[in-house]
Amino acid sequence: MTALLIGNVGVIGDEKNMAEYRAKVLGTLELYGGGFSIRGGRFEVLEGDWTPAHLSVMVFPTSDQARQWYTSPEYRAIVPLREGTHMDLILVEGE
Repeated sequence: MTALLIGNVGVIGDEKNMAEYRAKVLGTLELYGGGFSIRGGRFEVLEGDWTPAHLSVMVFPTSDQARQWYTSPEYRAIVPLREGTHMDLILVEGE
């Protein structure tokens, strides 16, 4: 069952550290079968008032792989790079 991680980066704490985080995160995703479907780009709000600042959609073959990535030592090692940065992240399981 496909799983999506939908993330939104809001206020950025340290631009240099976030640039390093962004450069490294794809490699960690790939180790667990994941990758980006959408990474930034233009968007249009069609309903409601949610206005993401920087939206990313990551896809994994299963929700277990997404959770394994999220708790992995490889990903946990780069998380400190985004200290002070606001990030929302949700896991959505497809059918």
